[in-house]
Amino acid sequence: MKTNKERLIKSIRNIPDFPIPGIQFKDVTTLLKDAACMQILSEMMYEKYKNKGITKVVGIESRGFIMGPVLATRLNAGFIPIRKPGKLPANVIEECYTKEYGTDCIQIHKDAIDKNDIVLLHDDLLATGGTMKAACSLVKKLNPKKIYVNFIIELEELNGKSIFDKDIEVESILTL
Repeated sequence: MKTNKERLIKSIRNIPDFPIPGIQFKDVTTLLKDAACMQILSEMMYEKYKNKGITKVVGIESRGFIMGPVLATRLNAGFIPIRKPGKLPANVIEECYTKEYGTDCIQIHKDAIDKNDIVLLHDDLLATGGTMKAACSLVKKLNPKKIYVNFIIELEELNGKSIFDKDIEVESILTL
């Protein structure tokens, strides 16, 4: 009998040379299309954070918008999107950063988080960590009480956890 983690790992599709040659893309859409896998993933994430006092779940565009709201609902927390420039309608703050193959910027509404919030940032995959590190910097500007970081998948060999500040708990459901 397979464990839940084994079942989730087996459901992930590998796409070679995407988005550029040499990258082995981990496609979670095959995990997400399976209702049983979605239930398992939702339960595993909920169990990890149910006693942390999370008040806001922040999802990073775009794959953080899938499980982020599911987790927010389970935790009775609000959901906040971090988006690419020009996508949010109200006043924003921005963080720009360097990625493996270029630069990018992300934004959040200025009024999305306050000093009383305990925030869980969520995305699908931790590789080198650049996008999530920028998201953490962005959220820190809004002065929440505490920040947690969560991924569905961590590519352990890339050592992405090492770039985060020591006061931020970084967890992954699956380690590949």
